[in-house]
Amino acid sequence: MNASRDELDTHAWQWVVRMDADDWSPTEEAAFQAWLAGEPKAAGAFLEAQAMWMAMDQSDTAAANDDMAMSEAEVAHARRFSRRSMLAGGAALAASVVGAVLIMRDGTVYATSVGEIRRVPLADGSTAAINTASRISVRLAEAKRLVELEKGEAWFQVAKDKNRPFIVEAGRIRVQALGTAFSVRRRDNGADILVTEGVVEAWADGASGNKIRLTAGQRAFVADNAAIKSAPAELAAIERTLAWRNGRVDFVDDPIADAVAEFNRYNERKLVIVDPAVGRERFDGVFRIDDPDGFAVAVRDGLGVPIDRSNGDEIRIGRQD
Repeated sequence: MNASRDELDTHAWQWVVRMDADDWSPTEEAAFQAWLAGEPKAAGAFLEAQAMWMAMDQSDTAAANDDMAMSEAEVAHARRFSRRSMLAGGAALAASVVGAVLIMRDGTVYATSVGEIRRVPLADGSTAAINTASRISVRLAEAKRLVELEKGEAWFQVAKDKNRPFIVEAGRIRVQALGTAFSVRRRDNGADILVTEGVVEAWADGASGNKIRLTAGQRAFVADNAAIKSAPAELAAIERTLAWRNGRVDFVDDPIADAVAEFNRYNERKLVIVDPAVGRERFDGVFRIDDPDGFAVAVRDGLGVPIDRSNGDEIRIGRQD
């Protein structure tokens, strides 16, 4: 049996709602296992619905805890109140909840704040690592898997599915995975693409005749106007650029001005170069993304320039005339 995606989603949400009740029975468990065994994509639909259900539940609990101090029993009740009340409403209410969640699911959004890095599993088996101050919207349909990078940067380890291409949209830029791992960083006038495994194709919307194919170790910038600038394959350099996935920044002969700009992506307390000559100096080092102080001290000790940390909002580097 091959149900449509809408049917799978509906059944998945019915199982999630029913499973949350107190009176889950062995008969229902057997029926649930039979449904999983009979539908190739049932497990993915169920896991996606369950994850969203739990997220809704956590929001309800947080709101309840904000209102008053609660006992453990009250917290447990708050966690389940909205979900159990749906059961009491019968099939019509359950169906309306499914429809509401499907609207949300059609553009499941993951976002990070400044300094935050998230790694999230997607329902198709892929993984997304989302960099600081970034936002992606994920839509997994029968014909294709579409991710919109609304801002920032993300790296994707893509599960192979020849029947459903995996496409990332970053403004006008399109990147299609051909069984691979790659990152996309959105810029004001285009996007940077770095490939760590496999092969991707990239192009600007409306200019699909001007595609570039990138393999592991290659990188390119694709502009909104369809211009493409590529770089020679150098996997080690790409891994350094993607050190943020492990909470680090890795500099090799980088201008200090570039290093400062990179640090400032991750921190509310900003680094400020007072003397432009300091910004042109080259620098090597590996630092935690949340350690601008350590970076400033390293620059001070390496170049013999002063730093000023008296202002809580910034760290000033260099001599001021």
